[in-house]
Amino acid sequence: MVRGMRSSSDVEYSAVGEGLGMREFWLYVWLRRLAVVAAHIISLGLVILTSILSRPGTKGILLFSAEGSPFCFKSRKWKVRLHWFFQALLLVCGATGFGFMVASKNIKEHPHFTSWHSLLGVATMAATVLQAICGVFLLFPKLISTHSFPRLRLYHATCGLVAYLLATVTVVSAMFTDWFQASVTDTIWYIFLLLPLFPALVVMNQITSAFLPKKKITS
Repeated sequence: MVRGMRSSSDVEYSAVGEGLGMREFWLYVWLRRLAVVAAHIISLGLVILTSILSRPGTKGILLFSAEGSPFCFKSRKWKVRLHWFFQALLLVCGATGFGFMVASKNIKEHPHFTSWHSLLGVATMAATVLQAICGVFLLFPKLISTHSFPRLRLYHATCGLVAYLLATVTVVSAMFTDWFQASVTDTIWYIFLLLPLFPALVVMNQITSAFLPKKKITS
């Protein structure tokens, strides 16, 4: 065989697919793509429905999915810019919401951070800020040494995963509040309870698959 060429039977794949035959492997790939697309729809739908109920998840990392991103036809550089836009918007919205909640508590003279929902919200904001700090250094690599870049990418992804999981738990905890249970009841409440969990599993799978060591399978 010519040096530098790979056999057609050698396939690079994630460690998650180890032990699968070729037919099962491609079925697994298509199921993952469908899962990512479903995660987009559920995340967006959950945000819209919650916004309607409040009467005033998740999409940053999913933009990089090669299996179901709505911007898969764009370059990685374009995706990075869009990722930064969504993450910056998330920080602005989170900080604004945090400010309104503190002001509301002050006006009503209620104590701060007395519920699990509020404590989880603070932890989510802290993890998101740490992720953004790592992202700034990744966006401007001249600020750090080249040896620190791979480790910083891992920290950035880890903070993002922790922030997303904390956000999921925060959203789920909000469903146990008197306000939400007064707005949503019976079977619909259980559907809302399960909706945030599916995108969280997809995001967790995407991040862990991206940073797990790649293995090789031959058919």
